Amino acid sequence: MAKRAGWLGRLGNKLNRMEERLNERRAEVEAEANGVSEPGAPGVAPVPPGPAPSDAAAGPVAAHPVPAHHPAVFQPRPDPASVVPWGVRVAAEVSWRLLLMAGMLWVLMKVISEVRLVVLAFAAALLVTALLQPFVVRLRRAGLPRGLATAVTAVLGFVVIGLVGWFVVWQVMENLDDLSDRVRDGINELKAWALDSPFHVTEKQINDIADNLTDTIGTNTEEITSAGLQGVTVMVEVLTGILLAMFSTLFLLYDGKRIWGWVLGLVPAVARQGVAGAGPRAWRTLTAYVRGTVIVALIDAVFIGLGIWILDVPLAVPLAVFIFLFAFIPLVGAVVSGALAVVVALVTEGVFAALMVLLVVLAVQQIEGHVLQPFILGRAVRVHPLAVVLSVAAGGMVAGIGGAVVAVPLVAVTNTVVGYLRVYSGERAARTGPGPHGATALISAPADQGGGTAGDQRT
Repeated sequence: MAKRAGWLGRLGNKLNRMEERLNERRAEVEAEANGVSEPGAPGVAPVPPGPAPSDAAAGPVAAHPVPAHHPAVFQPRPDPASVVPWGVRVAAEVSWRLLLMAGMLWVLMKVISEVRLVVLAFAAALLVTALLQPFVVRLRRAGLPRGLATAVTAVLGFVVIGLVGWFVVWQVMENLDDLSDRVRDGINELKAWALDSPFHVTEKQINDIADNLTDTIGTNTEEITSAGLQGVTVMVEVLTGILLAMFSTLFLLYDGKRIWGWVLGLVPAVARQGVAGAGPRAWRTLTAYVRGTVIVALIDAVFIGLGIWILDVPLAVPLAVFIFLFAFIPLVGAVVSGALAVVVALVTEGVFAALMVLLVVLAVQQIEGHVLQPFILGRAVRVHPLAVVLSVAAGGMVAGIGGAVVAVPLVAVTNTVVGYLRVYSGERAARTGPGPHGATALISAPADQGGGTAGDQRT
């Protein structure tokens, strides 16, 4: 009997503990549904306001509060933006803006490539205008009307450019027969030198090279013909571009102020004052670059041309003109024009004359790079050689020779504009204090903050 009573007592205790667990579980479910807990208890869900339950009604809930980390209690998830680290958020913000800018730049480049002829013609007109505009100003100061001063400057400028082109063509045609004879003699001399050289070149190998060249030209007649037809198309495009550049130059010289005022009218009022200040500085940089480049190119052409003429190399004057024209392509143009002069000297006068021409070209280019350009161009338009090489390469890939010519002045002008706008923004922030920022900031500007009228700016 005693064993039975003990067994029944243990069974009753187990049933009581099971009942307590069931009551606790029921209280947890009710607490999850109604939010019933002790207010202010740490780690316990808050209790909504209302009359406090009695001990009898609370039951096990009051004695056993539900911890907040219990799996049955709902935990709200944090805001995703607060979970992402700050560096990742900044990188994401910068990345999508860079992608947007890259997309806009790609679209702009596609548009420019479609209207490349117009863009290059207008760029050439800007360069010619920067060269001729000071003459218009001087004629205006001398008392000539604006239209007459513009007409005289444009006509004289176009006549000089046309005479230079005609002179080059005339010199090439006049010396073509003599050049062909000298090239034939030079090739024979090179052949004799190769046979006597320590490279062990045989006459059979030279004849095989000549035969291969002849066969290549003969088998690619159709390609050469198609290239000639393409050359005709290119000539038509070049003539069209020249006409567009002439008309653009004429209107820029005559009506540059009003054109600049119209451009300022397209700029938002908030940024108009900064653009109005950057415009004249950019124009001064472009004018200084064009003047300095013309002077440096003229000095190169004169001294290298004199050296070629003294060495009795044919086509000295056309080569000097080519050196002058190629000098508008920094670094690359000097290399190409110098190599052309050396090759002409090699095939016409021999190895010694070619070496002497090479020495003359290198000496003049060293004087140009270390003396003439720093002195004439000055620091305002100096661009780092790496930026020059990269800009020339990019311009050549996008728009050929015209793009290579325009690339460096574009970089110089951009450098001037960015530098001025940076200083202007700093001064404006120092005067007005930091303004609102962010994507949703509303910036208000006074209505008279427009940067002046069109007549206040000069082309």
